[in-house]
Amino acid sequence: MKNEIIWSKRKFKLDQPVEMFAIIVERLRGVPARLEEKTASLPDNVLRHKEGEAWSILEVIGHLSDVEALWHGRIDDFLEGLEELRPANITDTVTKKVDHNSASVADLLMAFRDSREKLVARFGEMTDKHMKMSAYHRRLDTQMRMIDHAMFIAEHDDHHLSKITDMINDLIR
Repeated sequence: MKNEIIWSKRKFKLDQPVEMFAIIVERLRGVPARLEEKTASLPDNVLRHKEGEAWSILEVIGHLSDVEALWHGRIDDFLEGLEELRPANITDTVTKKVDHNSASVADLLMAFRDSREKLVARFGEMTDKHMKMSAYHRRLDTQMRMIDHAMFIAEHDDHHLSKITDMINDLIR
């Protein structure tokens, strides 16, 4: 079954109990390994293949690294007590400007692993006080807590990992 969901149209039920935070962060910690297992041994023609305007696998990996800055920025928003979280750049101009297709898969995977380790470390510093903070997420039109932010990231990761699986299946079958 293919992932046909458009990310920017997706809605979320943000109701995880705070006690699930460590489990969600563990899910985030495992994404680099899952991504490496899925892509590290693929041939270049598969990694760089593009269908129309869709991203290649290398571009998806690069996007996952690119968006880490947003995740860190939103943690900053929570910690600064802002009422509203910074918005995402829905047009993904950062990923479109960078030529991830000219990079090696090893370099992209290493960059993602490095940035994700920093994110997981930041989540590891959160206290009960931080778990009580919330801020408004404009696109979702809802208040979001730190655990919701972590869950949102995990869902974003899985969305793109699923897309990569679809691309691999389409190209290798």
